[in-house]
Amino acid sequence: MAKNTGASRFRKVDVDQFDEDKYKEEEDSEQSTDVGPNESEDRATQLVVRVLTSFKTGDIDAAIKSLDSKNLDILMKYIYKGFENPSEGSSAALLTWHEKAFASGGLGSIVRVLTDRKRV
Repeated sequence: MAKNTGASRFRKVDVDQFDEDKYKEEEDSEQSTDVGPNESEDRATQLVVRVLTSFKTGDIDAAIKSLDSKNLDILMKYIYKGFENPSEGSSAALLTWHEKAFASGGLGSIVRVLTDRKRV
């Protein structure tokens, strides 16, 4: 049987604050301040894509092997961002990077990038 402890702390919880009509989701501070595309982020993406396209195909494997999983996910974010705004000749280079990064990070890397709210 249950033991009567006389505890009454549970009665002090305001359950009305969890009413669906009153509930408000917490907003990320970054999302609420961003109104449009950030100019410096666009330049960073262009710079990263330019650096990625300047690599020789043989050097890509060594570069990817030097990355940990967190940095590999960041690389994948920039690869996908580069696919959004392709420049001349960048698509082939980005596909090569994507192939090598996928071989190293697996499907989990892609899922983490696509579900992450923070964009590059």
